[in-house]
Amino acid sequence: MTVTLIKGADLVVAWDAAEKRHAYLPGGDVAFEGGVLRFVGRGYEGVADEVISGSGLMVMPGLVNIHSHPSSEPMNKGLIDEIGSPGLYNSSLYEYMPIFRTDAEAVPDCVRVALSELLLSGVTTLADLSMAHPGWLDLLADSGMRVCIAPMFKSARWFTKNGHVVEYEWDEAAGVKAMEEAFTLIQRAEQHPSGRLFGMACPAQIDTCAPELLRDSRAEAKARGISWQIHAAQSVVEFHEITRRHGFTPIQWLHEMGLLDEKAIIGHGIFLDDHPSTPWHTKRDISILAETGTTVAHCPTVFARRGITLRDFGRYRRSGVNMGVGTDTYPHNMVDELRLVAYLARTQANDPRTTTTSEIFDAATIGGARALGRDDIGRLAPGCRADFVLVDAQHPRMQPNHDPVRALIYAAGDRAIRDVYVDGLKVVGDGKVLTMDFQAAALALSEAQKRVVAKAPQQDWAHRPVDKIAAPTFKWL
Repeated sequence: MTVTLIKGADLVVAWDAAEKRHAYLPGGDVAFEGGVLRFVGRGYEGVADEVISGSGLMVMPGLVNIHSHPSSEPMNKGLIDEIGSPGLYNSSLYEYMPIFRTDAEAVPDCVRVALSELLLSGVTTLADLSMAHPGWLDLLADSGMRVCIAPMFKSARWFTKNGHVVEYEWDEAAGVKAMEEAFTLIQRAEQHPSGRLFGMACPAQIDTCAPELLRDSRAEAKARGISWQIHAAQSVVEFHEITRRHGFTPIQWLHEMGLLDEKAIIGHGIFLDDHPSTPWHTKRDISILAETGTTVAHCPTVFARRGITLRDFGRYRRSGVNMGVGTDTYPHNMVDELRLVAYLARTQANDPRTTTTSEIFDAATIGGARALGRDDIGRLAPGCRADFVLVDAQHPRMQPNHDPVRALIYAAGDRAIRDVYVDGLKVVGDGKVLTMDFQAAALALSEAQKRVVAKAPQQDWAHRPVDKIAAPTFKWL
C-alpha cells in the first residue's frame, strides 16, 4: 500500500503515550499507510511513496463529535434562532421544533449541508442521531466521514395544545418495533463496505421511552458491545415530568434502572439536582455521572439561544465526569462550538480558571472517542486511524501564533482549516469539501425551507403564521 509522509510540519499535536495526553511536537513527521498512522515523531527514515511538505502547517487529530442531528437541524436556520416557549421554560422542543419538520425530499440535502459544515470545521468522526431514512448509510459513506449511526426510537411523541402543557401520546408496540429496526440498521452499518460506519443504541428521550424500552435497549447494546445514548436532563419540563412519574431526577432514574456506565452517554445533562432552575432535595447527580463513568455530550449553542446552559463544563470535569462535545444545531461548526464551551463555562463559574483549552480539546477528541468505545481515533499515534486535520498555521487569522490551538479556537476558527483526511483519504482540500456538492445542497435546502414554512401554520396548535412565531429581524417592505 502507498505510504504518505507529511514531512517537517511546523507543529504536530501528537499523542504522548507516557503522559496519556496531547502534546505539541515542533518539526514533526506523520506517515500513514492504508488508513493507519505508521509514524508520528521526528526524523522519519522509512519509505515514502508520496511526500507532503508540512511547512507552514499544524497537524492535529480529527475532532470527534458525539451528538448531532444532520437530517433535520440545517432546515431550522433563520427560524428558531430566537424563539423558546415562555410557558415551557424557554425550551423550543415541544411547541416550535415539531412545526418545522424537514420533508422527506429535503433530508439528503439537510445531511449533505450538515456533513459539509462538519468536515470543514475539522470533524472526522460523527455520531448521527437521526430517525432512519432511505439511503442513510450510503449517504453517510459517500461523505467520506467516519460515522456512528444512532437511529432514534421511542414509545411516545410529545405535543402541546396550548404552549404551556406538554402531553404524551403513547404507542409502546411501535417503540419496540422501531428499536428492533434500529439494531438491524446498526448491523448493516457495521457491515457496510466503506468500513467507516458503526453504530450506537439511541432511545430518543428519557420522557418518551417506556422503562422496558430503556432496559431492553441497554441490554442489547451491552450484548453487542456498543455505546448507548439518550437525551436526558435537557429541559425543565422533562425534569419535572420524570420527578412526577418516578420520584427521582432524570439522572437518578437512569441510575436506579442500572443504565449508566462507561458506555452510556447523556445527551446534554444540564438540569441536575443542583441546577438553579431545578433545585431538588438531593445533591447526587453529578457524583452519579462521575462514579458510573457516564459521558455527557455537551452542545452549548442550541441551549445558549434560549438563555440556558450547563453549570459548568469545568465543574463537571473536576467532578470526574467524562465530557464530549457535539453540534446539536446549526451551524455545524465544531471549532465555534469549542469556543462557546469555554466562554459559557467561564461566565457560569464567574471564573476564567474553571476550565482550560486543553480540557476542551480533550473533550472534542479523546473524550468523544472514549464515549464511542474507540481508542483508535481522537489522537495522533502509531496504530490509530489516519484521521487528521491540516491547519494553515500561517493564515492571517492564526497570527500572532504564540499558542496554535488557542489561535485556532479563539481567533481563526474553521477559516484556517485547509485539508481534512479520514482513513488516510483527503475529504477536504484547500478549504473545500471534495466528497459532496455543498453549494448545490445548500441551495436545494433553501428551496425546501420554503415548503416547510408554507406548511408550518397547519402544524402549529394556534395556527399562527411563521412571521408571528419567528418575527423577522426587520420589517419586510
